[in-house]
Amino acid sequence: MGDMQGRVEARLKAALQPQELVVIDTSAGHCGTAFDVAVVSPLFEGKKLLERHRMVNGALSEELPHIHALSIKRAWTPEQMQAQQSK
Repeated sequence: MGDMQGRVEARLKAALQPQELVVIDTSAGHCGTAFDVAVVSPLFEGKKLLERHRMVNGALSEELPHIHALSIKRAWTPEQMQAQQSK
């Protein structure tokens, strides 16, 4: 795991208290600054998708100037995750 990936994971864990967190380095070993992120957090309850994405971006405010690409693949509540798993 690259240094930036570890920082991204630590920031998201601290800020969002996720039940599930996946951070994938998609830079193919070139720069270590492109990531796909999937977060399942109870803190997303009652929030619209845009607000959830803002929460993710806010948690990474110090890292974002050094990140080339950030794709938020999932920003779900635990209930949304359960509904997806039961399909």
